[in-house]
Amino acid sequence: MKALFDYLIFPGFLFSAVIGLLAGWVDRKVTARLQWRVGPPWYQNFMDIIKLFCKETIVPEGAKLTFLFSPFFGLLSLALVATILGRSIIAPAYGFIGDLIVVLYLLMIPAIALIIGASSSKNPLASVGASREMKLVLAYELPFILSIIVVIIKSQGVIRLGGIVEHQMAFGSNIASISGVIAFLVALICVQAKLGFVPFDASESEQEIMGGVLIEYSGLPLAIFKLTKAIMLYTAPLLLMTLFLGKDLSPVFAVAKYIGILVVIILIKNTNPRLRIDQSVRFFWRFPAVLSLVAVVLALFGK
Repeated sequence: MKALFDYLIFPGFLFSAVIGLLAGWVDRKVTARLQWRVGPPWYQNFMDIIKLFCKETIVPEGAKLTFLFSPFFGLLSLALVATILGRSIIAPAYGFIGDLIVVLYLLMIPAIALIIGASSSKNPLASVGASREMKLVLAYELPFILSIIVVIIKSQGVIRLGGIVEHQMAFGSNIASISGVIAFLVALICVQAKLGFVPFDASESEQEIMGGVLIEYSGLPLAIFKLTKAIMLYTAPLLLMTLFLGKDLSPVFAVAKYIGILVVIILIKNTNPRLRIDQSVRFFWRFPAVLSLVAVVLALFGK
């Protein structure tokens, strides 16, 4: 029963969904203020999700069964990520060996769900979006994993999230070094792509392909995708905080660090133009990939 409560309520699905939707409101509010607008009220994202739940679900002709099921895979995987991360922060000693590897795998599932769902819709614009999403995943996953390897090296080979937190509590945050700073910046850029935020939102790109991967979705499945993105907006900064800023994760400092990372992500989103998919791929392979390799080498030499 305890495990079920952790997964469904706190720190899993329900808690992460609420915080993610509030983080989405912070995104919309900061974006509005940067554009000299007022922005929506705090409950707007909740109302949007409820409205979509009440809308009719339209299935395009010829769509495969995976068109309806793929949104749920991403949501379930991120709820599990939120549970693992939350427990590693609340009680670092009660994780399991390799939970970091599990989290990395689970964080890929939402992108895979988008690709499968869009490909199943039989819409040519959705297929273009799926193709772009696939290329983007292949571009950012390598530097993201290399940045995580830096954390593992600096934590004496520990691949348990709670162990990484305990190591930082004893020896200081992983970001407090040259390799840690480089790895954090690379991971932050990769998280921007995982979230599908500008400048790496080519798979949706409303002005070009009218929503791309989401063009055929409506009603409940669209609400699930929106909710999945909201939970990602909670779990991705939380992962960065856990891996790089884990020296003091008491409630006040944890909230401050999370909000700080969230605001940086929002500012990047609002101060950069969208990149074409070929530009995004070249960018990740030329800069973050090289920088992450440099960070790995520096970490091996204790820098």
